[in-house]
Amino acid sequence: MDLLERWAALTGPDTRRLGADLLERYAEPHRHYHTTAHLVAVLDLVDELADEAADPDAVRLAAWFHDAVYDPRRDDNEERSARLAERMLADTTLAAARAAHVAALVRMTKTHDPQDADGRVLCDADLAILAADGPTYTAYTTAVRAEYSFVPDEYFVIGRADVLEQLLGLPALFHTASARARFDAKARANLTAELAALRTSAAAAPSGGGAPAAPGS
Repeated sequence: MDLLERWAALTGPDTRRLGADLLERYAEPHRHYHTTAHLVAVLDLVDELADEAADPDAVRLAAWFHDAVYDPRRDDNEERSARLAERMLADTTLAAARAAHVAALVRMTKTHDPQDADGRVLCDADLAILAADGPTYTAYTTAVRAEYSFVPDEYFVIGRADVLEQLLGLPALFHTASARARFDAKARANLTAELAALRTSAAAAPSGGGAPAAPGS
């Protein structure tokens, strides 16, 4: 089933224009990681974890919206994506309460600190890339760097290292039982290795002033 069909299966055939709009957003030229490929990966993993969700279709809808607005120069993408979900879902037959739940799930991806079972599934699906095999993880970090190409190397290293340290400091990277068992150890190994490489790079680079960027996951 292609992506537009997956959207229509959730919201009805009369909403294809909304799904097409979302797909155009994920195809924006400044995106290198937060693309339709990431959307597919998240949707596929939500399907795998669906038994641990209270409302799997709400999680699927939240997956569609979680990176619908993405500008690496801003820090309010999740909030803007949630507001977009509220506006677009108002044009569907989805009940207002479920639409509000979808928007709340999108907002949880800001901190990846889920407040309910559905949030746990969405956040785990979003961060599963951290447990990828070596080549896939390298491709992920390369794509993230490309999205922050406007940031000088020395500032990117500082910002990215800060993100990795925050992730490694979390008591749990993954919140569903199956994702924790499958992904936690590998993700921590990947994050630790990337952080070590960044620290080596920072130590070798000349010092400079200015505020670092904080590239996300």
